[in-house]
Formats: sequence, structure tokens, C-alpha cells
Amino acid sequence: MPRPIRTLAAAGLAGVLLGPMAAVPATAAPTTIGGATVTHRTSLQERLRVDRVPTPKLDWYKCYDYAECATVDLPLDYDKPKGATTEVAVLRVKARDQKRKIGSLFLNPGGPGGSGTSIALAAPFFLGDDVLDRFDVVGVDPRGVGASDQLRCFKSVKDQTRAYEGLNVAFPYTKDEEKAYVAASVAVAKACSTTGKPLSGAMSTAEVARDMDVLRRAVGDKKLNYLGFSYGSILGQYYANMFPDRVRALVIDGVLDPTAWFGAGKSGDLLQEDRMRSGQGATKALREILKRCKPAGVDACPLASGDPVALFDLVAKRLRANPLVFDDPDFGQFTFTYADFIGFALGSLYGPYGYYDVAFLTAELLLATDPSATVKARQQARGKVARVAVETRQQTRRYDFPYENGLETFLGVDCTDANHPKDAGSWPARAAAADKRDPYFGRVWAWATSPCARDSWTVRDEDRFTGPFNRRTANPVLVVGNYWDPATNYNGAVASAKLLPNSRLLSSDSWGHTAYGTSDCVTGAVDAYLLRLTLPKKGKVCVGDIQPFEDEPDWAAAARADTAKSDLAAAGTPRRGAPKQLPPVVAPLHVGTSAGR
Repeated sequence: MPRPIRTLAAAGLAGVLLGPMAAVPATAAPTTIGGATVTHRTSLQERLRVDRVPTPKLDWYKCYDYAECATVDLPLDYDKPKGATTEVAVLRVKARDQKRKIGSLFLNPGGPGGSGTSIALAAPFFLGDDVLDRFDVVGVDPRGVGASDQLRCFKSVKDQTRAYEGLNVAFPYTKDEEKAYVAASVAVAKACSTTGKPLSGAMSTAEVARDMDVLRRAVGDKKLNYLGFSYGSILGQYYANMFPDRVRALVIDGVLDPTAWFGAGKSGDLLQEDRMRSGQGATKALREILKRCKPAGVDACPLASGDPVALFDLVAKRLRANPLVFDDPDFGQFTFTYADFIGFALGSLYGPYGYYDVAFLTAELLLATDPSATVKARQQARGKVARVAVETRQQTRRYDFPYENGLETFLGVDCTDANHPKDAGSWPARAAAADKRDPYFGRVWAWATSPCARDSWTVRDEDRFTGPFNRRTANPVLVVGNYWDPATNYNGAVASAKLLPNSRLLSSDSWGHTAYGTSDCVTGAVDAYLLRLTLPKKGKVCVGDIQPFEDEPDWAAAARADTAKSDLAAAGTPRRGAPKQLPPVVAPLHVGTSAGR
């Protein structure tokens, strides 16, 4: 069964425990009546905001052959329910067994900035059959995103292109790149804080949670059923804490600690990455892959002929000193840099077969950068690396039209949701420190939020949610954490489960970003909970169906055979992602040049 979700697609944020963590805001303990613990209730303030909005009538129409679509106008500011509105797009795939339907299952793919309508449209490709039988699957494009009213921080594509110029690297690591990246970050932040208003100041996760509660009512459900991935775990936890008595079944997979995401008190002056430690999770996954390479042998892992850790480091050092330069008929002359290598490695780790991509590209780069190798061997290796570089550029290349707002939607949520340091000029030193702490990947994740510097991003959402994050929900929250997740550090799942008093942690020894769909054990446990509210046993640990170097993917074996038949034409170039992937409609989201969750 294909795995559901979001990638870095070059972009976003991840979460976990680490460093100085924000204190959990105090809240009244749930009352006890007759020895029974009573669920926290939705606050009076939130009830007044949301419940006075009339239940929208969704005028569904057939779309995409097997789905239904609708749009609805919702309050831009829930404190002014009769004021300005924003249009929100909704898509559903109806339950196959309407007579036995449980209700609607809301999905969110993460991001922030991922399209809920796209992941709902892809539901038949990755959700379990029983879930598809019993639930209408509903996806919502959050305000500002996708088919909803779009956030536009610039008046024209020309203005946007000029402002983005300094961001067109995987991440900055030279002094000149850092200077240009900071300047571009400030330009984007100021544009979103002016031209992007009022929508840029009304995109916080709390606003989306309020939208979801109104839409829950619109589809006729008394309580919410929800499955959220990656950043979608933040949306799920915000809903659980804002509307604790309105939860039927809530599952979060690839989990961010909301206190680390938000950053209360002094921790708000730290980088979000310093609080969440996504780089730590990615570094841990890479090191484990390289550790397992050696005993697997050279037939499974070409780095096994030496010290895999040292060989990866050698490639990184060579590329820092001398990037590879290529000539391409479509792109002209371009370079493959150290940042491109690390960005590719991180993107590969998002898929369960990422170990293969990392090992084989590293092996080709070793040869391509080895001055002692034969000219023919270097040329063959360079040809394979060039194919990867061209493929990456094709995936991330910006065209002049239409207006693409992926980076802006990511920032519209994160910069209004969370606390960040004041000065964008402080990011180079902070990112360097993060990379020293979490080699290779600390810098990637640190730079993801540079436009959020408070002196640059000045628009605010006065109604953002700041906690508490430890409310007792009507039904349990199932928290799924993956040991080797490169974007949402496993520690985030542990911390979130500890915060939520009525939750159950399900751990998985899985590879890639999120675990649903890559482990039959996890998929079965999630489906059982959604369908029957049956929780896995306490302390349950699943194992991913794909483990590094134990099985060669079919497409890799075919590539190996093709390589044996030809020289440069080889189709043996490592591929990004895994064949067990969602259709392009929900392929990894590339948010600007940063990493996404």
C-alpha cells in the first residue's frame, strides 16, 4: 500500500524535543465526578467564535471523475463573523458503503501549505479498504492554499521572482549566499506583511482549526475524525486542545511537539529548529543507514568497500571545495554543489527506499570527484550525477507563470503561529551552530524560517492559539512516531504523547517521513482506531516493511541491469522517492527552497 505523505519537498519544518523547551501553560486539571475523569470542554471564547457562524450548506458538484467538490465562504476573522470572508475549497471521496458509513474523515498532508483536497483525492491509493468503505474522506485546502483564496505577497510574478532570487539555492553555506539569502528573506517577509494582508495575518493554525470545526458541522458530524501527517500533527493537536470535547478519533503521524513549534517565553528567541531538532532526526537516520551499509556488503551497498561514514564525509568535503560543473542542452552550464548533495540526501530520506539513493549517489560522487580515477570512469560517474542534478532542477525549477505561492503559504502559517528571533541577520551564525550540533542537516532546517524574523515579518494574528496543549479529549489521540523520520524527530511524538493526558503513543522502527503505509503494523493499528476506536497496546512498537539493504527495490535491480548493458546511457541513476508513493497530486511539496513537513 502506498505511503501517504509529505516531503520536504524541499521545504518546511519538523519537530522534536531538544534544547530549552517551552514550559506548558498552566491549565485547570480536569474535574473528577464519581471517580471518573471528565473531558475538558471547548472554552467559552472558542464556542462564541465558532458556534455563532451559521452552518454552511456545501453545494457539492462532481469533480475528478470520482470525487465531489465545493467551496465555502468562512470568516476571515472569527471575532467578526459577519465581516470579511475568505473562500475555502473542500473535496470529498464518498464512502463506498454509505449504509454503514461512520462519518467523514478529514485529512491534512502537512506543509504547512500542503493541499488537503489533493491528498483526499489520492485517498483511494493509500488508505485501507475498510476506511474507504466506512468514511467519506474530506480534504480542505487551508486558507491561502491551493484552490482556496490564494495568498499573494507580491503584485506580480516579476516582483516575486526578483525578491526570491537570493533563495534559489538548496540552502546557503558561503558568505555571499548567506548575505543574499538574508536579503531575500527580509524582502519576502516585508511583502507578506504588507501586500499579503489581510490574508497573511489570518492563516494561523488556529484559524484553520476553526474552519475545520465549522466544516465538521457542515458535513453533518457531531465529532471530528481526523488523520494528519507531519505539520498536520500540529493542526490535529491544536484542534484537540481548542475543541477537546468534539473529538471522535484523531490520529497524528510524523509528530511535532506543539510547545517546540510555538516557542513560549525565552525559547521564542531561539530558532524553531533549535527547539524542534529536525536536523537531529535526519542525522540520526543517515548515520544508521551508513552503519547498516558495511555488514550488508558491496553487492547491496557500494560504500561497504570502505568506511561508509568516512566516504560520505569525503564527498561532502570535496564538493565544498570544488562543486561539479555540468553543461546541459536545456539548462546550460550549472553546478552540483555541497548544498545540492545534502538537499538530495535529505529528500531521499523522506522515502523508505532512501537508503538506496543515498548510498549509490554517494558512490557515484566519490568516483566523479576522484582525481586518481580514469577519465572514462569519472565521465561515466559524472553522467549519472548529472542526470540526478537535471531531474532535481526540473522538479524545482520556477517558471514565470503562473504565480506560485508555496513558500508564502508555508510562511503565512509558521511566521504567524510561532515565535522566532528578531533579526534575520542572526541566521548565519545560528544556522552554523545548528549544523555543528547536527551535522549536514542542522543548517538546512535552520534556514527554513529565516523570513520569520520578527523585525521582518511584522504582520500578526491576534487570535493565534498559544496553549494550553495538555487538554483531555473526549476520545484518545493516537500519536504515531517513527524512529528514523528525517523531518519530524521521533522525540516530538514522545513529547506530544506526554502532553496529551488521553493519548496513546505508537512507535515504529520505520524508514521515511511518517509511518502509515510503510508498515502494515502501523497501517492496521491506525485503521482499527479510526474504525472501532481500538487503541494499540501500551508500548507497542511496529517495524517498517522496508529495512535498509535487506531488499533491493525492483526498479533498482532493473537500473543495475541497464547499467551493465550501457555506459553513460545508464538508467541506473538513483531516483528520488520510492515507487511506493502517492500519485503526483500529493507528491512531496516543495516550499520555496526550504524543507517542509
